Amino acid sequence: MRLLTFDDGSGPQAGILLGEEVVPVSALDAPASSVRSLLEALDADGLAALGERAEGTPERIALSGVRLLAPVPNPEKIICLGLNYRDHAEESGQEIPTAPLWFGKFANSLIGSGEDIVLPGAHPDYVDYEAELAVVIGRTAHRVEEADALAYVAGAMPFNDVSARDLQLQNTLWTSGKAVDTFAPCGPALVTLDEAGDLGSLALRTRINGKVVQEGSTSNLIFDVAGALAWLSRTITLVPGDIIATGTPAGVGGPQGIFLRDGDTVEVEIDRLGVLTNPVRAE
Repeated sequence: MRLLTFDDGSGPQAGILLGEEVVPVSALDAPASSVRSLLEALDADGLAALGERAEGTPERIALSGVRLLAPVPNPEKIICLGLNYRDHAEESGQEIPTAPLWFGKFANSLIGSGEDIVLPGAHPDYVDYEAELAVVIGRTAHRVEEADALAYVAGAMPFNDVSARDLQLQNTLWTSGKAVDTFAPCGPALVTLDEAGDLGSLALRTRINGKVVQEGSTSNLIFDVAGALAWLSRTITLVPGDIIATGTPAGVGGPQGIFLRDGDTVEVEIDRLGVLTNPVRAE
């Protein structure tokens, strides 16, 4: 099942994506009206049953007639892993981490597929892309075992960890270059694990104006999804709706001298999960 948040002119609401149509969750007698609250209310079986009801309802809206928002627009936490692919650490000239490196973004950075990445007026020149697999938590996770960790994941989606490199490198904490408005595009939908399949064998790529500039596979993660979640949950209680972005492979723009410019279109595609598309504009 593919869960999304959309606005048809009446405000944000949860929906289920079926091909090129959206079924509003409000038409399904669901126990909640937002994606995050659905994850809080329903387990995997409950979500699957909701998806089955969506297949049978005639109340549908054309995808082309709605604006997509971040699938979970109001998470409690957005946790991003850094240097989690060996080839990206090497192209960045940094040591391979011996434990997961992470930093935070905030809800101000979240946008959906089709929404604009805005180059900040004060720092527009070194804005970079990073294709990433993101997972969303479906059950409260605290001190979980790695073998059990995927049972706490509701689904997965493409994520673009947009980064202002000049701001990022001003200090060792990175957040100032990462938590900028519109710098966390994700979606188009949250794909539940029964449809997403093996998270350890997903090809991902970035295209700018149709040209492939980055390619990789989650099979090359240093800390895979289960390992990263287990490690994080030792000290951080993860709750439904939390977004965990798992890092980017080699091919980011900086080492190639490629940065996002006004008028560009950037796409992050992950096999089985879809294509996240965002225009770029100057502030």
